[in-house]
Order: sequence, then C-alpha cells, then structure tokens
Amino acid sequence: MWWYTCDQLHQLRKQVEMYTEAKDHIDQILEEGLDHTRVIQYDMNKLSKLDGLGTWREQEAADLSNLVQRRLHDLQNPPDCSRAKKLVCNLNKGCGYGCQIHHVVYCFIVAYGTKRTLILKSRGWRYNKNGWEDVFQPLSDSCTSPTGNTHSHWPGTNDTQVLDLPIIDTLSQRPPFLPLAIPKDLSERLTRLHGDPAAWWVGQFLKYMLKPQPKTQEMLDNLSDTLGFQKPIVGVHVRRTDKVGTEAAFHSIDEYMSHVESYYTTLKMTQPDVVKRVYLASDDPTVITEAQKKFPDYSFIGDSNIARTAAVATRYTDASLKGIIADVHFLSLTDHLVCTFSSQVCRIAYEIMQTFHPDASSYFRSLDDVYYYGGQNAHNQRVRFPHTPRRSDELSLVPGDIVGIAGNHWDGYSKGMNRRTRQNGLYPSYKVEEVVDVADFPIYPDSQSQKGRGA
Repeated sequence: MWWYTCDQLHQLRKQVEMYTEAKDHIDQILEEGLDHTRVIQYDMNKLSKLDGLGTWREQEAADLSNLVQRRLHDLQNPPDCSRAKKLVCNLNKGCGYGCQIHHVVYCFIVAYGTKRTLILKSRGWRYNKNGWEDVFQPLSDSCTSPTGNTHSHWPGTNDTQVLDLPIIDTLSQRPPFLPLAIPKDLSERLTRLHGDPAAWWVGQFLKYMLKPQPKTQEMLDNLSDTLGFQKPIVGVHVRRTDKVGTEAAFHSIDEYMSHVESYYTTLKMTQPDVVKRVYLASDDPTVITEAQKKFPDYSFIGDSNIARTAAVATRYTDASLKGIIADVHFLSLTDHLVCTFSSQVCRIAYEIMQTFHPDASSYFRSLDDVYYYGGQNAHNQRVRFPHTPRRSDELSLVPGDIVGIAGNHWDGYSKGMNRRTRQNGLYPSYKVEEVVDVADFPIYPDSQSQKGRGA
C-alpha cells in the first residue's frame, strides 16, 4: 500500500514542482506517511517477539537446516563410491563468479533430486587454476572420481551410473525440482517457518558448498579485523561495469542510500545512538569515494582494492576471487541488504543470509528485480481478490487466477501474465499471494538420525 501511495505522491510532486506550497505539503505527507509506516513496522516486529514463538522459530530453523545438511553429507559420501550413481558438473561455465556458483547449486539440486553424488570438475577454473578445493572444502570427503561402469549425457536412464549435466540454459527434459521448487517432504514445515522457502532451500546448498579452506577463512578473518566489521550494519552492493546498459539499469548511489537511511531511521526508534555503518561493495572503485563525500554522517566499510580487481579486465585473477568471496561473505552477514537482484552476487548474499536467521526473507530492498533463480521454472502468484482494470495496461483478475510474475515495479503494481486469459499487463501487488512450487524430491529416511558434516 505504501509503495503505491509514495509513488503517486512523487508523481504529483513533479507536476506541482513550480508551486512551492503544494510541493512542501506533499513532502510533508510523504514524511508523515513514512513515519506512520515505520511505527507500524516497529509494532509488527514487537508483536512477533511477543507471540511466544521466537524460541520455536530458532529451534525449527536449526532442525530443518541440520536435517538438510545431513542429507547432503550422506548424498556426497556414499558407502561405496565405485558403485554410487554420480552426476558430473563442470564448474567452468562461461560467466562470472556469481553465475558459476549458482551453476554449481543447480547441479547440486539436480544431484539431490536424482539421488546422485555430485562430482565437480574444477581443474583449470578460470578464477583459480588449481580448482575449487584450493579455496573451498571439497564437496565430498570420500567420493570425487567421475568413473563408473556406464556413462551418458543427461538425461540418460535410471540405470546409468554416471551422468554428465549440461548448463541449465540448454537443459532438455527439465525436471520439476528445478528452482524455485522445494521438496514436498519439507514443504509444510518450511512454508510455516519462512517467508521465501525457495531462497532458504538454495541457501542450504550454498551453506554446504561454500565452507572455506583454512587459508580462505584466515583471509576473511583478517579482513574483518582490518575493516572493523561490526553490527548493526547495512550491506550495499552497487553493480556497474558490464551489467549496466545490458542486464541492469544505472542506479545512483543516492538511490541506494535513501533505503539505507530509511532502515536506520526505523532502527533509531529502538537504538537512538546507533552508528550508521554501511558495508559497500562494488565493481566500480569510485563508488566508495563518492559515497563518503555525499554521506559524511555514515561510516562506510569497504575495500576499494576489491572494487578495482572486480573490473572486467582483472576479474579472473586470484585477487579478484578473494575479493568477490569477501564481498559475498560480508554482504550476507549484514542486517539488511540494499542491492539489485539482477546481480547474481546480490542474490547469493541474500540466499546465504537466510542460513543465519530463522527468516530473513524481508531483510532486503532490491532496486530492480524480484528474487529469482536464473533458468528457474515458472514463478507464479495466486489472485486473492478480484481486480477490474482502471487503465488499458492493467489485467482483469478473479480470485484463483494464476499470474506468472515478470517483475515488481515497486510502486504498488507488478507486471505479469494471467495464465487463464493469456493477457499481459500490470496488476496490484497486494491482491496476490506467492505460489510455493512444491515438487516430489527423493526421500532420504536414513539421514533422519545420522550426524554428518552439516550437523
């Protein structure tokens, strides 16, 4: 509701720019409305802590995560590697770090969905020629060989011992358990606990995958001490260089910081003397300097050297790899993210963030896309209330309609397609609810009581 009101008032303000009194009055309405919204958010947060379910949420989140981590450990460490069914994944997809990490997650989800041990081929990785295990712990303690009696490309047959998996972009015979699907056997518990079950599910694979080697952990610890990383802190990721003008629009630092300011204004209701810290990550080293000049009342934490190595010309170097690992790590540890979900780095940080809280699904503000997973199956929403179009570009909706969402305009409206009428257009975001995609994954009953790597 506030997104719509705010957007309409801003449009009205532009129309009356020359009329000082009217403009000032609109500014006052916007400020008062925002203040009302903050008080409501404060009360809602207070109520959530008084419902007596806080302890349950913490325990349920831990139990679900431990269960999934044990399942992944068991899958990756079969009793007899020579006889185990395997899925082979090549790390070197032709894209950047965030995209490659999401590629491995996709491979891992398919491995889980087919009950196959994931074998990751990473020698000659464009970010580190020594491979994955030089930076992160191996995905298996006991089974890393891609050999087997029978070998085939996807999809093969159930009897094929070793399958090679292509990238998600060219996958034929797409299985139903691709993102944004979650397992049926966990769905009831997960939807009760979390506001974005698909992001939580992806986060669990990242939690298992991205366990750092000792030297990587030492690098992160040293950098944390050097930067003085401490909470509370907001994470801001500004993607420029190769994405702007192609996959993403340009967003000024002022636009990011307006949402940071809103977060801290709300926080000051309970912590009036809070230090306004921002972890600022970017592939443009000038962003940090610009932010420090424009917003001197903020404490910006970041490393301009990381930004320099993230530039396209130096992206595939050891220094760049350490930098992007650090940025993702610290962004995921912040209390709130402001970024663009068109960026894979931003989405990875959001996904990992879910592993640190019972439900961090609202701890973000994206300046462009809604959360999505590249190559995902359809993202649908269900209509709760009818809608009669007021403009020619709006959808007609009746309760029960399924809408395939293309994007949220963050002005009270989203864009999508009514799957019943096949019509494309805008619709009020508040009149729909998310459809959680639940798929039949294999059951892993043996993991219920076993302790493993993730426990």
